[in-house]
Amino acid sequence: MSLSFSPSKKTMLGSIIAFVAASAAAVAMFVTNADASTRVVLDGVTVTVPYGGTQVVTVNTRYKTHANVRYWTKSNGKWNQQFMTVKGRIGAGGVVPRDQRKQGTSTTPLGTFSLMSTFGRHAKASTQKLSHRRITSDLYWVQDNNSRYYNRYRLKSNGGFRHWLPASDVNSSERLASYPTQYEYSVVVKYNYTKPVRYRGAGIFLHVNGSGATGGCVSVPRWMMKEIFTKLDPAKKPVIAIGA
Repeated sequence: MSLSFSPSKKTMLGSIIAFVAASAAAVAMFVTNADASTRVVLDGVTVTVPYGGTQVVTVNTRYKTHANVRYWTKSNGKWNQQFMTVKGRIGAGGVVPRDQRKQGTSTTPLGTFSLMSTFGRHAKASTQKLSHRRITSDLYWVQDNNSRYYNRYRLKSNGGFRHWLPASDVNSSERLASYPTQYEYSVVVKYNYTKPVRYRGAGIFLHVNGSGATGGCVSVPRWMMKEIFTKLDPAKKPVIAIGA
């Protein structure tokens, strides 16, 4: 059986098909734009900015384990530096591509990562917008590769990881209260977090300077961490970009 259409019906059918195609294209464009990111170079560091993102911390390694760290915001289509320090520190092992990092090497991963939450010695201030966790005496960051809680907070009392392992063991975990200076103000960097790869590393943070290089984190002076704590806003999709 064959079908035939009058010229008027053919025109109407063509209009319907064109409308459906245009609608599908519009939806596809919306989805693509919603998930899109852009690249920008700030202080020599390439930043992958998420769609709608307007807050960036750049880390530009300038000498061995020393770095310039800058905080940027975007307004009216332009990126502006708000404050910076030349006293930033990175891992004692230097920097390494994110997918080549190995746990226990004290290296800092290269790339752009979300700044997802904060923790520290103090209760959440009214000016803070990121989710926050106050350190307690038995709160750990799990680096035990055999634990289901790898690269997550975990209370010692809840178990599920080998908290008794010495710091020299690759599977040891960090008791956060043991670092009262560095972790007075700390931001969780979303590295190896969503689908963590074992032995690639856990517990990469942006935190207060200690006495020297870090174990793989990025650190800055205390005054800068206090400023960053009050500025970061999840609605502005903050990221940290670490360059060589």
